[in-house]
Amino acid sequence: MRIAQLAPLAEAVPPKLYGGTERVVSWLTEELVDMGHQVTLFASGDSTTHASLEVCSPRALRLDPDSRDPLLAYSAMLARLADLASQFDVVHSHLDWLHIPLLRRLNVPFVTTLHGRIDLPDLDSCFERCFAEALFISISDAQRAPLPQARWAGTVHHGIPENLVKPNFVPQGYLAFLGRICPEKGPETAIELASAANLPLKIAAKVDKVDQAYFERKVKPLLDGKNVEFIGEIGEW
Repeated sequence: MRIAQLAPLAEAVPPKLYGGTERVVSWLTEELVDMGHQVTLFASGDSTTHASLEVCSPRALRLDPDSRDPLLAYSAMLARLADLASQFDVVHSHLDWLHIPLLRRLNVPFVTTLHGRIDLPDLDSCFERCFAEALFISISDAQRAPLPQARWAGTVHHGIPENLVKPNFVPQGYLAFLGRICPEKGPETAIELASAANLPLKIAAKVDKVDQAYFERKVKPLLDGKNVEFIGEIGEW
């Protein structure tokens, strides 16, 4: 099949640092290529892939100090997709909702994997009007609960390549929090659980500008550099 993968432009594919969605898109894209499909990846220019790379921004937007308006890059991405739409059998988007109005009119089959929150209060009110005809992929059956009326085409759980990591059954003497510092990730809960278990906690996570005040107010006071240690953002796996 001729498949287009639309990746977020915030991070490279795969990401150099943080980037859960981009990492999953990379694994999926590479596996599709290995299966013999003709895949085109729409992503930032610092991405690495065996698929055909359609560059939509010079580099990952979050790491580009010259990028001040991400909608410019996404608009360029969708414009390029419109030019190439007839070359694809299916488009698989990971952009949440941005692409749906355009793809509904391009006469090419498309599906959308929703990687972010779908329990937002203003989403339900506009869903029937704007997105009701689109097909969606959930990352778990439980994810569907806030939008049971959506056209769920299936569930594809996030997975990792079989031999990427190996379990270590030898206790290391500490717990780890990996990801992003934000209220919905619950770092305070992780700290509370580590304290209850009487185990040190190492936090390796990025802090976006939008979450900086939350970090300073809610999380930083709980860091002591010994039992609760903040390492900062980590690199590739």
